[in-house]
Amino acid sequence: MKESTLTERGQVSLPAELRRKLRLRPGQKLQFEVVSDNEFRVFAPKGKIAGPIAMLGFARRIRPVARRTKDWMKELREGEA
Repeated sequence: MKESTLTERGQVSLPAELRRKLRLRPGQKLQFEVVSDNEFRVFAPKGKIAGPIAMLGFARRIRPVARRTKDWMKELREGEA
């Protein structure tokens, strides 16, 4: 059985062995179900995890795209024969 300590802020670190076995990634959602007065289950639902493509939309809100990659590449390749 693995053990972890609850912090003052209600946070718990999952042991690395469990994270690897369940293939958990940072940012992944977990679900909790109360089983009894002193027991609960944690579920790692299978589903899509936000990847780099999902982050593009978020990044655009912070810094708008000044120049598209294809335009930049076209300019760089103009000198090629």
